Formats: sequence, C-alpha cells, structure tokens
Amino acid sequence: MPLAFISHPECLLHDVGAGHPERPDRLSAIHDQLISSGMEVALQMHDAPVVKREHLDRVHDPDYVTGIFAEAPFEGMLRLDGDTFMMPRTLDAALRAAGAVVYGVDLVMSGRNSAAFCAIRPPGHHAERHRAMGFCYFNNIAVGAAYALDVHGLDRVAVVDFDVHHGNGTEDIFEHDPRVLFCSSFQHPFYPFTGHESEVDHVVNIPLSAGTDGKEFRAQATRHWLPVLEAFQPQLVMISAGFDAHVEDEMGQLRLTERDYAWITRELKFIANRYADGRVVSALEGGYALSALGRSVVAHLDALLENG
Repeated sequence: MPLAFISHPECLLHDVGAGHPERPDRLSAIHDQLISSGMEVALQMHDAPVVKREHLDRVHDPDYVTGIFAEAPFEGMLRLDGDTFMMPRTLDAALRAAGAVVYGVDLVMSGRNSAAFCAIRPPGHHAERHRAMGFCYFNNIAVGAAYALDVHGLDRVAVVDFDVHHGNGTEDIFEHDPRVLFCSSFQHPFYPFTGHESEVDHVVNIPLSAGTDGKEFRAQATRHWLPVLEAFQPQLVMISAGFDAHVEDEMGQLRLTERDYAWITRELKFIANRYADGRVVSALEGGYALSALGRSVVAHLDALLENG
C-alpha cells in the first residue's frame, strides 16, 4: 500500500525573513532529497486541504482561534511572542498545515493508505490551547488526534514526539484526556523548559541531557516508551516528527542521526502494525539543518514503507 505524502505550495508562503530558522527552504530541502534518493516514486502525493474551523476549535480556545483569524496581517508583521511572527500569508500556511494532518487521518482510517507523512510548515507542537509560541500557531498533530477521536470514533490514539524541544502544546491540550497517550523526548534543560515534571500517567516524557547520542536515546525509548505503547494498544499512531535533535542541527545539542530516526520509526510502525492495522500519521515539526533534515525525512519515510 503506498505511503501518502501530503503538502501544499501555500506552506512555502509563510516567510518571516532572512535569518529565521523556520524558513521555506526546509520543505524545498525535503523535496530535493526525495528526488535525489529516488524516494519520490514510492510516494502517493496529495495536496493538503484548508482545515475546517470546527477542527481547530476541538483543541484550541475558540476565542484564541477567532483572534488569530482577526489579527492576521494583510501587510507587515504581527509579533505573537519572542520568536513567533505572523506575516500576510502565515494564516494560509497554518490552515493548510492543520488540514494536512486531518486529511492524513482520513486517508489511513479509510484504508487508502496505511501511513501518511505531512510535509508542512509552520510546525505545531508548541501551540497550546490558548496561545501561539515557538514558531507554532495551531497544534497540527493535536488537531488530527482530536479529529480521529471525535469524528472517526477511536478510543486510543498515541502521539509520539521526538523533536529536540518538548511538545508542551500537545501535552497542554491532552493533559486531561487519557484517550491520548503522549510520549515526548527532548533536550533538558532547554526551551520551552517544560515536561520534566509531568505527573500524568498517559504522558511519558524523556528529558535528555545535552550531548545525548543515539545509543542512549534508543535505550531510553526502549525502557520508557515501548512498554507503555504496548500496554496502551493504540488504534492510531501519530508522530510529531521533529528532526532538530540531529547531530548536525545547531538548534540543539543532542546527537541523533538519521539511523536513529529510522530505528524509532520502525519501532512505532511495529506497534501500529500490531494494534492499529498499520495506521500511522506523521507530521513535520522541527529540523533546521537542511541537508540533515532532508536525509532524516527520507530515512523516516523509508522506515514507514517497511512492512507497510
């Protein structure tokens, strides 16, 4: 069964300007690596739709969503926090990004694809119920997970986040919803300085010290994530796929490589094959070293295609 690859040209239009790490070149680097690796021929390409307002309101305060729509600038720049800015086309990109994950859920739940990867920006996992932060406006993975629960009637969705930063927004949204098992690894102490004190049974965080390599990451994931995922028996596995823990990425100080991303993806695919009919929806989060990002995404996709 083909792997769905969901993106949209409007995701390139959000552009804060020179020097900002979350830039349109990120998606271009992924596309270039797909072509050079030959991976593109193994993918089924889809355009991301615009997300419906009702899907945003499931995970965000409706007043917050209304404010984002109302304040989106037609010209110039709107600063939402220290590093999160809205430009004239930011809202268009954000609506496509969230829409991609919802569409990915539809594709895997219908059986058209066993897995889907959403090559989207802006990212989402820092967006909390009431606020934007950390380059994120809408929490794309949370929108998709809530949609799977409420529209497709699932009882158990696992969200696994291996970005170098803690997925504080996703934890904030699902902290009181045990239908979602949230597993996050991240450098600590590091932005956004959350996650290390979580005490909720369905939240399994792995704080990693600067310099942690792939061997230790794998050991921690094997010890803390995999048994809990097995016990949870998710009906859908969702991945916040941030690749900024790569050794070449200067955003953080972890030392993962594309082989580590392939390993954790295979482990998650195994869980999905066992309990969720292979259903996986993955969405791009961080990853700012362009070559490493492209190579890591290809390794991630290759692992999703195994036994797919």
